Amino acid sequence: MTSVLIVAEHLNGQLNVSATAKTVTAARALSPQKIDVIVLAAAPQAIAAEAAKIEGVHEVLSVANPANAHPLAQVLAPQIAKVAADYSHVFGPSTTFGKDVMPCVAALLGVAQVSDVMSVDGTHQFKRPIYAGNAIISVTAPADQKVVATVRVASWSAAASNGNASVREVSLDVALPLHTRFVDLAAGKSDRPDLQSAARVVSGGRGVGSEENFKIIYHLADKLGAGVGASRAAVDAGFCPNEMQVGQTGKIIAPELYVAIGISGAIQHLTGIKDAGTIVAINKDADAPIFEVADIGLVGDLFTLLPEIEKALG
Repeated sequence: MTSVLIVAEHLNGQLNVSATAKTVTAARALSPQKIDVIVLAAAPQAIAAEAAKIEGVHEVLSVANPANAHPLAQVLAPQIAKVAADYSHVFGPSTTFGKDVMPCVAALLGVAQVSDVMSVDGTHQFKRPIYAGNAIISVTAPADQKVVATVRVASWSAAASNGNASVREVSLDVALPLHTRFVDLAAGKSDRPDLQSAARVVSGGRGVGSEENFKIIYHLADKLGAGVGASRAAVDAGFCPNEMQVGQTGKIIAPELYVAIGISGAIQHLTGIKDAGTIVAINKDADAPIFEVADIGLVGDLFTLLPEIEKALG
């Protein structure tokens, strides 16, 4: 029997609906008998209720424990591994959270993790990217072992939010480690849409020239109601903070519209946007690699073109 346990990602009492719903979609590709979601928190009731709305979820397991107040992998993993005994598959999103927690779960279960699942070919056969997305590899997990995997959320659409799963409170008798404790969480704050869930994203690169000039990127993003990203070159140059970085070593995103401004298009950056719906590139270098993947390309000075675009937007 194929059954999937999905680890819900949440922060500050809010479910990461996009990441969790996309992980559910990946699980549904297995055609399992059931898909359950586990929510571990100090007070998981509201988060569990939100997870129960995701279409395709059979049951939400709500695990309340003061130790779960913060997303510490070493604390969450033993509890997940305990519950996983009743499932053939354990999935989590390939986000910062998932990349932290899921390897610990795999280690406790004594199996090798399958990372960045972008398609499902069978209950134990998957495809994932390698070499910065330049190649796709087929991976076969041992048929006699549990499958622990992270899901490349940019490759999947989100399941609808019209479900009505039941919520069951679960009490776990698991010894939790004492060697890890929460100290602080440092995260950037922004009123703009989150990069990994935004439908539209505008990114700036080295061609923007300076931190002061980067304001022109923010202005266009505000016009479009878009999230703001950056290339690694722009981050390294100090134009913007590293949480805005898009690419292999930053955030992998899949917006409906991606606007790349002053970005040449290094392979590491292209890896992060390969699943975007429509890619628009603005660069003064007509031979820039970004134009090879762009659906719409504008060759010219960004400081001339952007004011014209903003004016046309009204």
